Amino acid sequence: MTGSNTSKLFTAGSWLETSRLTGILRKETVGGALLLIAAVTALIWANSPWGGSYVNLRDTKVGPAALDLNLSLGTWAADGLLAIFFFVAGLELKREFVAGDLRSPSRAALPVAAAVGGMVIPALVFVFLNLNTGQGALQGWAIPTATDIAFALAVLAVISTHLPTALRTFLLALAVVDDLLAILIIAIFFTSDLKIMPLLSALLAIAAFTGLVQRRIRSWWLLLPLALLAWGLMHASGVHATVAGMLLGFAVPVIRSERAGGPDAGPGLAEHFEHRFRPLSAAVAVPIFAFFSAGVAIGGLSGLGEALTDPIAIGIIAGLVIGKTIGVFGATYLVARFTKASLDDELSWVDVLGLALLAGVGFTVSLLIGELAFGAGSMRDDLVKVGVLVGSLLAALLAAVILRMRNRTYRKLGELEARDADADGVPDSYE
Repeated sequence: MTGSNTSKLFTAGSWLETSRLTGILRKETVGGALLLIAAVTALIWANSPWGGSYVNLRDTKVGPAALDLNLSLGTWAADGLLAIFFFVAGLELKREFVAGDLRSPSRAALPVAAAVGGMVIPALVFVFLNLNTGQGALQGWAIPTATDIAFALAVLAVISTHLPTALRTFLLALAVVDDLLAILIIAIFFTSDLKIMPLLSALLAIAAFTGLVQRRIRSWWLLLPLALLAWGLMHASGVHATVAGMLLGFAVPVIRSERAGGPDAGPGLAEHFEHRFRPLSAAVAVPIFAFFSAGVAIGGLSGLGEALTDPIAIGIIAGLVIGKTIGVFGATYLVARFTKASLDDELSWVDVLGLALLAGVGFTVSLLIGELAFGAGSMRDDLVKVGVLVGSLLAALLAAVILRMRNRTYRKLGELEARDADADGVPDSYE
């Protein structure tokens, strides 16, 4: 359908928004490369003759016991550093839906629907394959629901694909909504021994932080102690501490420069904080978490084969590769079907299939949920790591095959995008 009243899927957004997202994607690609290096290093170390020293390092405890913060380095990475990751995710999510191209319901519908489909179907696949496993195996239902944008973009960099900006933007938006759904799952289903007073105190600290940032106060000597206090109290409440990171990100206001006047003109605090914290998240927080979480002692080919016959690992692999593909592709098709929209010119449903497979690259949040579901360092947590690593690798390889087949078309689309930007008179100095 190509009539004038037919809307298009995967169209490019405004130039300024596209430029901003391109910068974000570039940083995430670098972070993805560091993530891969950290994960491979951990795997090699854990399976080397010095594997015991890796475990000892991961389990080394530091921190004040009086504040119930005498935690292992692995726990500090999962509870502390990933709070930075979710803080940046909260900033990006709010900015996209308040001031980005996704503030339009028609443009937001597709990535939101794809993210929901990419959460529900993998969970159903895992549950179906583990119905008779028993011993609490179904606690891992949420493991294959997450998409790791940094890992996915690293795959795109490795295969040197010229994926169009609109498809990359869709992948980023899907991953951001995916992070929101993940933090909701963590807050609702993986909270034990809830303590009301610490939780209320954490919310008060977040409210104080909100009041300051809403007044555009940037004083770190005020904001940072409040953020740390909110994180510590959230940890003490029994709710996973990363939830505090997402809530603090939501609190930061988004003000578009063209709408602000007088002394307040300029980027909003969300953009300011994102500029400062995204490199810390992508280059430090996530790679360190990957290093402490990906190190699983497989025990050679026999051990790997035994792990891959376990229903939990099979459920994770099938959820990431099959469930994510069906969920994202199916949701996209349903949006097109019921809104009578069509794909943008020069794109085909093969492109959507490749993107859906790429969404099956799960890592950071999948490993985190696995630790929460079965306990860090447990035997089933090791199965989770094998399942996530194998499933993500398989999804990446299948996506690479499809997207590389379409690379010539993507290159032509990139040339058209550059030509259109020049025709619109976009200054070369913009970044």
